[in-house]
Amino acid sequence: MKNLKIATAQFENKSGDKSYNLSVIEKLSQQAASQGCDVISFHECSVTGYTFARHLSKEQMLNLAELIPSGESILKLTEIARNHNIVILAGLFEKDEDDNLFKAYVCIDQNGLVAKYRKLHPFINPHLTPGDQYCIFEIKGWKCGILICYDNNIIENVRATTLLGAQIIFMPHVTMCTPSTRPGAGFVAPQLWENRESDPTSLRLEFEGMKGRDWLMKWLPARAYDNAIYAVFSNPIGMDDDQLKNGCSMIIDPFGDILSECSSFEDSFVTALLTPEKCIQAGGNRYIKARRPELYRDIIGQEHQSEQNVVWLNTSEKS
Repeated sequence: MKNLKIATAQFENKSGDKSYNLSVIEKLSQQAASQGCDVISFHECSVTGYTFARHLSKEQMLNLAELIPSGESILKLTEIARNHNIVILAGLFEKDEDDNLFKAYVCIDQNGLVAKYRKLHPFINPHLTPGDQYCIFEIKGWKCGILICYDNNIIENVRATTLLGAQIIFMPHVTMCTPSTRPGAGFVAPQLWENRESDPTSLRLEFEGMKGRDWLMKWLPARAYDNAIYAVFSNPIGMDDDQLKNGCSMIIDPFGDILSECSSFEDSFVTALLTPEKCIQAGGNRYIKARRPELYRDIIGQEHQSEQNVVWLNTSEKS
């Protein structure tokens, strides 16, 4: 298995404007390919926009969503991948032939759809159906998985994807800068984004503090470290509907170290070279081998009623 050069991107998407969002995806994919990247990863719902969907009816969601793999956005992503010889991962809302709706994330190469994953814990719109399976696929010999945003906060999902063989887990998000019960959380004022050129310091203090990056660093490196996987995190920058997002798209290695991270306020990406030996050398690989499932198989697998409470969604809907 050869080294793999991956890019993770961030950009300010436009709600419901697939044409514009795909144009940015194409621009950044072309730039990443020109730097020798094999793969580029974009954020959750990067094709469609995300947060605005909390206001949409089922009919509006069905108009926004697409069939996969026959939808126009999948065809466009395939064209971009073919033209620039790069594998692209991006997100959108999906519908099936029975008008069920899903939050989907796809891997596309020059021949079309390589893999599709449906978010296990969707919440942005009440008409979304949760996915019901994990996803493992290959990119140039590397075993890869996908977990979308909230899915990564349930640690069993990351371990299960790893045990299914994943060496790389793509983790597309639209996250941070929202209210929560944890100290220091909250929205970041859109005015700071508007004034980012004249006062970048105030914006960075919010983006990098407990509303943003400081929270991310509490858990994201641990997902990579504990499972000896590469974590490819992608997140938008700028306004997503009426909420400001702080980017921080990054690639973390199996030792839990950040290899590269986006720090620009512009549409951008960073790259990292993934080497397979790290997946074996990292401590997490030894810890996985040392597991004793007989001790906790029945504990972890016991009957449980899933309850998902998203504090910021309730807060913003009341405001």
